[in-house]
Amino acid sequence: MSERPTDPEADEPPPSGPPAPRQRRWLRWTAVTASVLVLLVAGAGWVLYERLNGNITTDSDTAELLRKYEAERPTVLVKGAQNILLIGSDDRGGPNGRYGRDRGTQRSDTAIVLHLSRDRDRATAVSIPRDLMVPIPHCERPGGKRQRATFGQFNHAFEKAGAACTIRTVEQLTGVRIDHHMIVDFEGFKRLVNAVGGVQVCLAAPMRDAKARVDLPAGRQVLDGEQALGFVRARYTLGNGSDTQRIARQQAFMSSLVRKVQGSGVLLNPTKLYPVLDAATSALTTDPGLDSLRDLYNLVRGVRDIPSDKVDFLTVPRRAFRHDAARDELVQPDADRLFAQLREDRPVTPRRSTVEAADNAGGKNGTKADETDSAPGGTPPGAASPGPAPSARGLCEKRK
Repeated sequence: MSERPTDPEADEPPPSGPPAPRQRRWLRWTAVTASVLVLLVAGAGWVLYERLNGNITTDSDTAELLRKYEAERPTVLVKGAQNILLIGSDDRGGPNGRYGRDRGTQRSDTAIVLHLSRDRDRATAVSIPRDLMVPIPHCERPGGKRQRATFGQFNHAFEKAGAACTIRTVEQLTGVRIDHHMIVDFEGFKRLVNAVGGVQVCLAAPMRDAKARVDLPAGRQVLDGEQALGFVRARYTLGNGSDTQRIARQQAFMSSLVRKVQGSGVLLNPTKLYPVLDAATSALTTDPGLDSLRDLYNLVRGVRDIPSDKVDFLTVPRRAFRHDAARDELVQPDADRLFAQLREDRPVTPRRSTVEAADNAGGKNGTKADETDSAPGGTPPGAASPGPAPSARGLCEKRK
């Protein structure tokens, strides 16, 4: 039996060499296409980043005015802790003119001192009623005009001399150094609510307030931006008309808004996240230390892991002003105790004063306090005890 002749080159690999012309063209076009796609994605990302950055308005005037009064400002006691003043402006200029007459001024419809602990394991949001009677220091307005020192409603500081005067009023009232500030107006608030697809609340009774432009039925419902603005602004036709009621409602709504953002996949979905970021950045006027996406991201990154039971909403201890029941004054020593805890970055453990309890039992303006005057979550109105973070959903259980 004869053997088949073998080819000595049959088992050797084919000789390597340059790819065929068609293969070379395919590789070249693949590389070019991939490079173009990378550049397009990077370019689009950069354009979006710059757009979001450009949305934020920098309040350089306030920073400059505060530098002039540096010697009068409190010193920082705990390095690393931060205090941010959140101001809701009721500016009636431009699109906001539908909510009232534009007199060329604006007031701080909402003012909240947000304290972040040094280790970022606690956050405390303290509301200051707009009707609180306080000493307002002499202030310089943007442009050089001066406003003399006076004793008046807290929100007059913003109306007469802007954010710098409001910050100095808060600092002299509390001894707490304000590190940053943010201002949000009506239109910005509405855009943010619409961007997240609305926020759920639950009303124990219908809410109708012509001044706030709100007409809502009782029950559970999702509010769009316009409805949400009316919900947080309504005051005079609800309960006893106190600003404390409105503060409780605002705290409840903000708690629900935060839960909506956290629980609806917004933070993990770029198509949902961008509209929210666009609305949020367009709504903000900030100091130079928070006027970029990077600054805001660093702020959010530092607080995102704070447990919900370590986030407290409360209002400064207050009672009806002795000379005018339609205004407020601080309850002492409760207020000073609260301010000291914030300054020293200690957990807030304030107590409800007996004077505060008696005042709330009678209501403001000589009317009986309404049941909804308690903050959702069990916090009595104006009391310093924070209790659980309020929930707008809890309003349904008020009148069972």
